[in-house]
Amino acid sequence: MADERIPAVPRVRLLANPVAIIVVCAVALTILGLTILYSASGVLKEGAYHYLSKQLLGIGLGILLCLVASRLDLDYLRRYAWWIAGALAFLLLLVLVPGIGMKVGGGRRWLGYGSVRLQISEFAKVGMVFCLAHYLALNQTRLANWKFGYLYPIGIIGVFAALIMKEPDFGAAALTLGVGVVVLFLAGAKWRYILPTILLAGLGFTVAVMHDPVHRRRFTAFLDVENNKSDGTYQLYQSLAAFAAGGTDGVGLGQGRQQNYFLPEAQNDFIFPVIGEELGLKYTLAVVAVFGAMFLAGVIHLRRAPNLFQFLLVAGCIFLICLQALINLFSVTGLIPPKGMSLPFISAGISNLLLMGILLGILLNTQRRWGRAGIRERGRSMREVMA
Repeated sequence: MADERIPAVPRVRLLANPVAIIVVCAVALTILGLTILYSASGVLKEGAYHYLSKQLLGIGLGILLCLVASRLDLDYLRRYAWWIAGALAFLLLLVLVPGIGMKVGGGRRWLGYGSVRLQISEFAKVGMVFCLAHYLALNQTRLANWKFGYLYPIGIIGVFAALIMKEPDFGAAALTLGVGVVVLFLAGAKWRYILPTILLAGLGFTVAVMHDPVHRRRFTAFLDVENNKSDGTYQLYQSLAAFAAGGTDGVGLGQGRQQNYFLPEAQNDFIFPVIGEELGLKYTLAVVAVFGAMFLAGVIHLRRAPNLFQFLLVAGCIFLICLQALINLFSVTGLIPPKGMSLPFISAGISNLLLMGILLGILLNTQRRWGRAGIRERGRSMREVMA
């Protein structure tokens, strides 16, 4: 009987695999985030460890979820894809119910009690990707049909995006829609369906912004940052001032002025300008390069996908990380109107750290399974050649 044991993977190859690169990048970004958060906490009356302690808790829980996700049987979990999607959609509905959903800063986006709260839309994103990947793989031979290959999957995406927008959270809704359309395109949807969808989505977001007084004011102010710097674009103006003050080398860790209440949400959505001011252009470019490396490593990893479901699932995970980072970077540098979007692995926020843990766990899960499948296949081919 032939020996079916899987050969040991050489250590050099293990360290060089794409998911290992993604994990190393994630760890580097997390360490940078902890450093900047400690610096940003120095002026708070709660103490220098206020954000740092919460972030460490989020990292610990994220690691736990990462380990769980890395050991799941994804093919078995597919049996419950619709139940998972339905449960998350139901939770998104609960968020909108007064007295159940927690309203903070004008948005009703959280479930929880007291200071303990979770942003359900973070988990709904990965639930949407999982359900969509399952549907598209299940109907792989019928994707040329406009109903099965476009109408039904765009309905799945639309339900999640609409519920998130209702909170309202336009940034998260745009991310959900964008990642969903990318997954749909990668599955083989026709361009003649994709392009009108993008145009209609853009029109829909424009109409929604114009009918929302807060977002309309932000958008019109964005068109003239200088003349609205004391009101509508104050946060963006201070963000750009932070980059200018930092220059190439930065003013030094803990020496920035923007964290001293000049820049609102410096620990969350606008943490990147704090990096720019304190550590300079070198570190901001390094952060961009790290996210770019994560994306390229993810694309390389996708080449080994054994089936359409896992290919689309992993592609969705990669875009959930990298597209979110891109939106945040564009927003804080004034390339697009400001959006409430965390910078993955760096910004303060437990919910997003938990999401990142799940996404990394799925990538590790597929790396382990795809790697073993590839080794087994190479071993089988070698035995056939020698037979």
